[in-house]
Amino acid sequence: MRKLLRYLPFHFTVCLILGICFQYYLKIWNYGILKPIWILLFLLGMLFVFRNSIRYTVTIFLLFVFLGISAVYFSNDTNYDSYYQHKITKNSSALLVISKVVKEGTYAYKYVAQVTQIDGVPSRGSVLLNVEKDSLKTTFNVDDSILVSADFTSLKPPLNPHQFHYKQYLARQGIHQQVFLKKDRYQLLGKGRFSLRGFSAIIRAKINTALQKQAFSKNTLAVMNALLLGQRQDLSNELRNAYTNAGAIHILAVSGLHVGILLLLLNFLLQPIERVQHGRFIKIILVVVLLWCFALIAGMSASVVRAVTMFSFVAIGLSFKRRKTILFSLISSAFLLLLVKPMFLFDVGFQLSYLAVFGIVWVQPKLANLFNCKYWFFRKVWSLCSVSIAAKMGVLPLSLYYFHQFPGLFFLSNVLIIPFLGAILMGGILVIILALSNILPHFITVFYNGIIEVLNGLIHWISSKEAFLFQGIPMSFLMLFASYLFVITLFQVCVKFNVKKLRYFLLSLLLLQGVLWFEHLKFTSKNEFIVLHRSRKSIYGVRKGKALFLKTNQDVKSWEQITQIENYKVGEQLDFVELQPATNYFKIGNQDFLVVDSLGVYQVKGLKNPIVLLQNSPKINLARLLKTLGPKKVIVDCNNYKSYIESWRRVCDKNRIPFHDTGEQGAYILKF
Repeated sequence: MRKLLRYLPFHFTVCLILGICFQYYLKIWNYGILKPIWILLFLLGMLFVFRNSIRYTVTIFLLFVFLGISAVYFSNDTNYDSYYQHKITKNSSALLVISKVVKEGTYAYKYVAQVTQIDGVPSRGSVLLNVEKDSLKTTFNVDDSILVSADFTSLKPPLNPHQFHYKQYLARQGIHQQVFLKKDRYQLLGKGRFSLRGFSAIIRAKINTALQKQAFSKNTLAVMNALLLGQRQDLSNELRNAYTNAGAIHILAVSGLHVGILLLLLNFLLQPIERVQHGRFIKIILVVVLLWCFALIAGMSASVVRAVTMFSFVAIGLSFKRRKTILFSLISSAFLLLLVKPMFLFDVGFQLSYLAVFGIVWVQPKLANLFNCKYWFFRKVWSLCSVSIAAKMGVLPLSLYYFHQFPGLFFLSNVLIIPFLGAILMGGILVIILALSNILPHFITVFYNGIIEVLNGLIHWISSKEAFLFQGIPMSFLMLFASYLFVITLFQVCVKFNVKKLRYFLLSLLLLQGVLWFEHLKFTSKNEFIVLHRSRKSIYGVRKGKALFLKTNQDVKSWEQITQIENYKVGEQLDFVELQPATNYFKIGNQDFLVVDSLGVYQVKGLKNPIVLLQNSPKINLARLLKTLGPKKVIVDCNNYKSYIESWRRVCDKNRIPFHDTGEQGAYILKF
């Protein structure tokens, strides 16, 4: 750790990350292209003025903070005059080029497309393209050019608390709008300009065609596509959930695990080259080239490019045969990736990959030394176990923060599968080569198909042990920070005990307890009335501290069948949720609440200034209701006809009564 803190690129990377965060969250500079050049020249000039002083060091660090700020600014297409939103009008036509095929939805095929022209004028920017399934005879491919005439609509933010923020997720990829296409609103023009992704897609299509001619089962083909080609679109939900619950979903994504195993195999296979003159240099070049060839086959997706970049640096570090050099290589690769693609910092895959590898490099050697055995087999088993534990130590708090679940049998799935993953990868590459050459023997097809089926069967068996799958684990950002401090200081104390390290550990433990106490007080003091958004359904309830009492018109036996409630329960750290029969009138404190459903009954004696919830499209004269009850607010959920909602909105606006539509404004929450 001390050596890492003395490594200058580590400090530069930290400053770069600070700059990225400043610009992303605070938008501190919205400047043109000339200003950053002048600032850069000024900072470089300061380096010469303040040589050999503390100001020199401060100026260098400021320079890298500025680089982070600039990287975010220049990577954002919306900051350019050529951005398509600055040019588009109501009747504009746009030329789109497909850059990525996304997993299809129920009613539409989904793609990421680059906007290259608006009304013939060169433009830039990315959009999410949704194409109605009935309107396509054949699906689009990467690099296809499409002329479209359709409205570009903004993506909606989440409509319920603690829901996945899909708009933010796409915005970090440079996608801010989407287009919905029907068959009469586009024209396919053929292939656009050449791109590596397009070339990669052609290679994968040929590989898939060759594999489909063989006797592989549907699930085997889906797993092969995920393992070897980085394409998970064909995985069934059942199979995907099984791998997730078994703690082995990382096996189905071409990432650091696969590239790391491939690097070890290539290092082993190419080791004889080191015996010739300049052999080590030749071997490094070959390894890096072969890794990037694999990236090309795997689709050149962001996760693949990150993993191959990271392990290209690691390959160079391994050639020096010193562990600290590997750690320095990781830092350098992270710096380069964030400088070129600063939004990688907010990518879950980027964070998990680097934390897992850092955990392995930093923690695994110390864990491996805890158990010494004279038998080779047991040494190897413990070495493998220590790798799995080290990686999990690196990612556990973060994975709980994002996914709120812990597969208790991850250890078993990793120990049983990862030792054979290298053979499965190499076997798969061999199968692909033979299939493309049309010389794949039937017995190899049957054998490899059997291996994948055994793998899937093992995963299904592990995932079926639901008692070992811990779900709904709350983890806030404060808890994430405190947990990492606790894990790091605990590990330091266990590895080499001294009073100073013990003091740091006790401080981190005190901080962790303080965060737990603070969050307990925060959530137990919350009391609120909430109306959630759900298409064609009504869900509302009263939250008292860590208990939630729900009312719904849904035909459900348990609240666990309602996904919106599960997210809310975890995010708000609730201990108790109860589903109660729906009622039309209730009172919280001094505030009356009236639910008006399809029966249209609203005349209740003694009711004054209630909050009114309209559901099930009641056929009422809202103006008369407003005059009779004088409500403080009218709330409508998505279990009403759209025409009714618009009519009610106009009536409320006319009478100056606050109106809340959960379909537009999201869930309604009233604190009391």
